[in-house]
Amino acid sequence: MIGISCTAFSSDSPEKWLDKIVGNFELWEIFSEASHSVVYNRDAFAELLPSYDLHYSIHAPICDINVASISDPVREASLKEIIDTIRVASDLGVDRVTVHPGISSMSVRGIEDRYLAHGKESMKAIDKASREYGVRIAVENMPYMYFFLCYKAKDLADLIDGTDLGVCFDIGHANTAGEIDSMIELLGDRLENIHIHDNNGDRDAHMTIGEGSIDFQHVIKALGSYDKNYVIESKSYESALESQSVLESMLSS
Repeated sequence: MIGISCTAFSSDSPEKWLDKIVGNFELWEIFSEASHSVVYNRDAFAELLPSYDLHYSIHAPICDINVASISDPVREASLKEIIDTIRVASDLGVDRVTVHPGISSMSVRGIEDRYLAHGKESMKAIDKASREYGVRIAVENMPYMYFFLCYKAKDLADLIDGTDLGVCFDIGHANTAGEIDSMIELLGDRLENIHIHDNNGDRDAHMTIGEGSIDFQHVIKALGSYDKNYVIESKSYESALESQSVLESMLSS
């Protein structure tokens, strides 16, 4: 099914966007930050979500969060936020949560392996929470920036090795790293979610589908029998509507 997600929505009340999304999209991926934090607004979401004819997934918080931190207090606090999000997702009847793999130092180069090692430990804890609460986890590949972990498919595969965690394949992110085909080849059998948006390969621009350089027909063909969610991650509601029209046409051809 085709869904929508937009970080800008989280500054407003959930009702504002639910009223626009319902009837136009099949799914809303809630970006769990600010006014849309499912952890800190659990009761409101529990009352609100069943009132709408929509499917839901959740994107775990990313601001002030680093589950790969080499600072134990920071990592433990970040991990608690993620696991609390998984627990609340279960309470709300939401069966899929996307999480980021963490970042390395923005000031000290050459120690990425330390962050990846800490990230692997966090993934084990997240995997345990996934089984405990019955929620599927999709770990997302990152765009190419030197401090992001897992912009390469092989790093993401190593991070989740030994767990039952799934993958959120962000097509736009993979394009900035030249990793679209590698992601599908290496991790295609673990896909639990797809984020879709366009760019020209130079930055994570979140353009409307068709405005950038990504060959989406090639990507969709390479994905083969994938039949789970396509979440349009847009900068605006209007852009998402345009992207949806293009995506529906490509998926039906």
